[in-house]
Amino acid sequence: MDWRVFGLIFVSLFVAELGDKTQLATMLFVADKESSKLTVFLAASAALIVASGLGVLAGSLMTEYINEKYLHYIAGVGFIAIGTYTLYSA
Repeated sequence: MDWRVFGLIFVSLFVAELGDKTQLATMLFVADKESSKLTVFLAASAALIVASGLGVLAGSLMTEYINEKYLHYIAGVGFIAIGTYTLYSA
């Protein structure tokens, strides 16, 4: 395992997820007195693992047909478009 890559991915996704709607939804679920904190933690963790797995699967399939360089461009344009839309609609 390449620990440098692991660390880069971990820090990038950790920072991206802070304050995200997923984290806010998890806080709302755990605020319910009838919900077990362990159950909420396990369910939220499982959901993030499955979502990440789908991302890895989709990325693996796309790299078979699209050059990695172009995927970076597509992702960059997508992020810029989302940011522009967010600023415009604010």
